[in-house]
Amino acid sequence: MKEDNVIVDKSKAFAIRIIRLYQHLGSEKKEFVLSKQILRSGTSIGANVREAARAQSKADFIAKMQIALKEASETEYWIELLQETDYISEKAGESLIVDCKELLKMITAIIKTAKE
Repeated sequence: MKEDNVIVDKSKAFAIRIIRLYQHLGSEKKEFVLSKQILRSGTSIGANVREAARAQSKADFIAKMQIALKEASETEYWIELLQETDYISEKAGESLIVDCKELLKMITAIIKTAKE
């Protein structure tokens, strides 16, 4: 996997959005529990994608991408909770979910291709 590719860039951009959300939740909403969970899972997606780029084997690559997939799924859950408890607006939540679902689709396709 090349380092300068779409999934690396998109997962990093998503992590930056999650960090900004974390900052907002702490400073504006005084929410510290859910915000730490989404910070951890939302930034882990890109970290695992980056690790996969340096995988030692095809199996290692697939394992790292599967972890990224799980983290993306978990992040989607935290976004839904933040939306449904009114910590973030419907509009902000939907924007994050669209990006998260895009990552989920991309990572799923990458895993499928790597397994073939």
